[in-house]
Amino acid sequence: MPQRDRPEPDPANALAPATLAITTGRPPREPDQPLNTPLTPASVFVAGGSREYGRYANPTWEAFEETLGALEGGRCLAYASGLAAVSSVLDLVAEGETVVAPRHAYLGTLHQLGELERRGRVQVRQVDIADTDAVLAALDGTALLWVESPTNPALEVADVSVLAAAAHDAGASVVCDNTFATPLRQRPLDLGADVVVHSATKYLSGHADAVLGAVVTRDEQTWRALEEKRRTLGAIPGVLECWLATRGLRTLALRVDRAEANARTLVERLDAHAACSRVRYPGFGGVVAVELVGGEIAADLLCRTTTLWTHATSLGGVESTLERRRRWSGEPPTIPADLVRLSVGCEDVDDLWRDLAAALDPAG
Repeated sequence: MPQRDRPEPDPANALAPATLAITTGRPPREPDQPLNTPLTPASVFVAGGSREYGRYANPTWEAFEETLGALEGGRCLAYASGLAAVSSVLDLVAEGETVVAPRHAYLGTLHQLGELERRGRVQVRQVDIADTDAVLAALDGTALLWVESPTNPALEVADVSVLAAAAHDAGASVVCDNTFATPLRQRPLDLGADVVVHSATKYLSGHADAVLGAVVTRDEQTWRALEEKRRTLGAIPGVLECWLATRGLRTLALRVDRAEANARTLVERLDAHAACSRVRYPGFGGVVAVELVGGEIAADLLCRTTTLWTHATSLGGVESTLERRRRWSGEPPTIPADLVRLSVGCEDVDDLWRDLAAALDPAG
């Protein structure tokens, strides 16, 4: 099974990502300072400083933004949700311009692109993001290349560096949704992307208790444009959500390592199980997709039968969840009806396997 190399530490600070996740975004090390940035529920600040009003900035947001920015190697803005972040980035595309996007991607992103196209706001060209030649052929006259890697839920992997270089040659900007890989397994800005998008609801917060989004970029003009839109349109994050996500980031390396180790073990066992017709795994991370011999009925039965795995639509938490994605009517028809997405958590892997195997036997 191929393994994604972990990103190298930034030479500017020489700290590994696991260390940055724990040490960044803290108060100064001075007597009587708290170790963690406090939760600051404030709608207004005393005039004369850099914050002024609760829609403009908040120290609890800033702790999260500093930490994720360090992990991705750029400057971060937090948003009310992953889709708020997606919407803010897509709003930078001028009217009538073309966006090249994966045919398989987060359903909310595809829905937003489809709605923009229906309104005549943008033109969308959908591609198989793992087919590099097909993507390159679609770049002519494009304003924006949207990359998701691995894709949700098909788990296709894009050659981000090659696509980013070609997109720039064609005059296009590049956005990469890094939700599944996390900055511990992939740093898209280092690979040439201009903007990184996260549903921080997933791996970054990691405990199924916060809805949050984020954008990271190294381009000052892009950051300023996005920050202006956030403060004027009001897609701001909640203070509690940022506090929870910052706490989640402290254990990101531990959780990703454990989920990935569990996923690798489960992939080997699922590959050998007679009930599985295909197992999809990109070679890294904690998300696996399985297609079943018994088809859609077997997939629904699997989701109803497990007792340790929870049937739920989100992913990336310490708890293991599973879902047949085509139960959502908007999921692309090219996603197999019997595909079950598994978000592997941090439980004991043998317990996870016993629960899956027991549910797969009647499903097969």
